[in-house]
Amino acid sequence: MHDEGGNGDGGGVGAGVPTGGMDQAFLALERELTVLLRRARAKSGEMARAVHPDLESAAYGLLARLDEAGRLRATELAAYIGVGKATMSRQLRALEHLGLIAREPDPADGRAWLVHLTEEGRARFRAVRDARRVAYVRQLAGWDRDEVAQLARLLHQLNRGVEG
Repeated sequence: MHDEGGNGDGGGVGAGVPTGGMDQAFLALERELTVLLRRARAKSGEMARAVHPDLESAAYGLLARLDEAGRLRATELAAYIGVGKATMSRQLRALEHLGLIAREPDPADGRAWLVHLTEEGRARFRAVRDARRVAYVRQLAGWDRDEVAQLARLLHQLNRGVEG
């Protein structure tokens, strides 16, 4: 068996990790995801401040999920975003204080609460989201529509894998 780029012992960089061929593809993926995520964090902060000057950047994703899903329990939001109950409670209190979300008793379980966007929260979020989509269209204007669809499909596939 031939070790592509390894040190001759078949071990590669780490136990069972090859150093050539496919490994270069994963190194390139890591590099590009790092750049994408760094830029996304910065952009998320800008978008959050556009919704409300006092909004934390992490809360923008909560608004996006609530706009998409409607009324949700805090535990559902926490699981979707990947944060703990305490973090979610703090973020929801801040959003409620800013008038962007409201809580109501869950009719299926009187002990639980459902969270939803207020009309103001929905209007502010959608205005920022729509402006972001215009920027995406402009940025990807040279791309074939099938390439955009493929990128969306692949990112969805990646995100589904991250959930598990």
